[in-house]
Amino acid sequence: MSARPVNIVAAESITEWSAEVDVLVAGFGIAGGCAAVEAASRGARVLLLERAAVAGGTTALAGGHFYLGGGTPVQQATGHADSAEEMYKYLTSVAREPEPEKIRAYCDGSVEHFTWLESLGFEFERSYYPEKAVIQPGTEGLMYTGNEKVFPYRDQAVPAPRGHKVPVPGDTQGAALVIDLLVKRAAALEVDVWYETGVTDLIADPDGTIVGVSWRRPGETGAVRAKSVVLATGGFVMNADMVAEHVPWLAEKPFVLGTTYDDGIGLRLGLAAGGAARNMKQAFVTAPVYPPAMLLTGLVVNRDGQRFVAEDSYHARTSAFVLEQPDAAAYLIVDSEHMERPMFPLAPFIDGWETVEEMATALGIPFEALQSTLDRYNENAARGEDPDFGKSADFLAAQDTGPWAAFDLTLGKALYAGFTLGGLYTSADGEVLRENGSPIPGLYAAGAAAATLAQDGKGYSSGTQLGAGSFFGRRAGAHAASRSS
Repeated sequence: MSARPVNIVAAESITEWSAEVDVLVAGFGIAGGCAAVEAASRGARVLLLERAAVAGGTTALAGGHFYLGGGTPVQQATGHADSAEEMYKYLTSVAREPEPEKIRAYCDGSVEHFTWLESLGFEFERSYYPEKAVIQPGTEGLMYTGNEKVFPYRDQAVPAPRGHKVPVPGDTQGAALVIDLLVKRAAALEVDVWYETGVTDLIADPDGTIVGVSWRRPGETGAVRAKSVVLATGGFVMNADMVAEHVPWLAEKPFVLGTTYDDGIGLRLGLAAGGAARNMKQAFVTAPVYPPAMLLTGLVVNRDGQRFVAEDSYHARTSAFVLEQPDAAAYLIVDSEHMERPMFPLAPFIDGWETVEEMATALGIPFEALQSTLDRYNENAARGEDPDFGKSADFLAAQDTGPWAAFDLTLGKALYAGFTLGGLYTSADGEVLRENGSPIPGLYAAGAAAATLAQDGKGYSSGTQLGAGSFFGRRAGAHAASRSS
């Protein structure tokens, strides 16, 4: 879908204001809800506009991982030592263009943010899920959700699990519980919420200070004056023009993760106001081959029969490397000793073969190249080594007992899903920044509307969207509220 152009409306042209508030928040997902609640808790008069008929946005579809660390109560209870410094080193190492001030703020404030989240009315279970998985199958409160134990990151920061899961079983909609609690907290703080009402334009004074928004709902339009505006309207994965311009491969075959309203409205408004964007060509995309984790003892090869990634990588890292291969084609190969069928095979099982030569022929891979790769892998695995990609010994096992099986990781064959990671350039307090780093007075952004931690698909960790979205949503709300005092 394409979207209507946005404008910056002159304040002097507005003849009637629908309302006047201290802080106007656009979007009631995790970032917007946290911004509104934080601003209201500091005494600001807050109005929240949400285009849908209910709160939640894309957050309501999420499994419920929050990436938190530095020694949270769950980490402590399960015996996992961590520090803000090690968390900082890890997030810096996986960021594409790290912004130290923001990463430092996130890590230093992580334990306090954990406590704040629980103050909404739930508790992360003080338990640990030790298996390699996309998300905990039950209500376990902690697991590894990134590349912390993957080479080279394990040598750059002491590994620690930081994927804190909301205590809802299953792999979707766990975050909806947090949204429900934010709705209740917002009501208790007398945040005014207008549903089925979307921001259409920003309103500015002659000097460029943002002083309000224009809005629209079925059969009605208007304008709200505000001392600060927080854009928390999601990403742009549903905007065909923006996807075509910045991440065209995302439109080819993956299933996109988002709602109808992830059309980039906040990003476009921020750019129209003079803000800059970051990370626009980056997206999260994945088709996990695990669980079962046993499959990760196998090897992933491209059409030339060559390995190109450590198979124990976080699923999105592996997927990002797959998309860089010729024809975005790759295969996971396992022998009969390590073959297990996934319950939900996103990378489909192709077939099994009695010999490597038969497999190579069926997959269209040069036999000599595949056999050579397999031999080298097996020889090293037997020694518990992977000098080529640094795969952990936990997932090294010779694949030398036929028959052999293959799973298809190829784009268009595997069921890939993705979302955009680019957004507005912001400060650690959520201020929308110009290209020169100066803030646009009165304008903030958080969540997927902002390029918060500048990650790409290879460096993403599950839980950073909810974790950073909620954390910097609060920061934006607090700073926005300070402008009204």
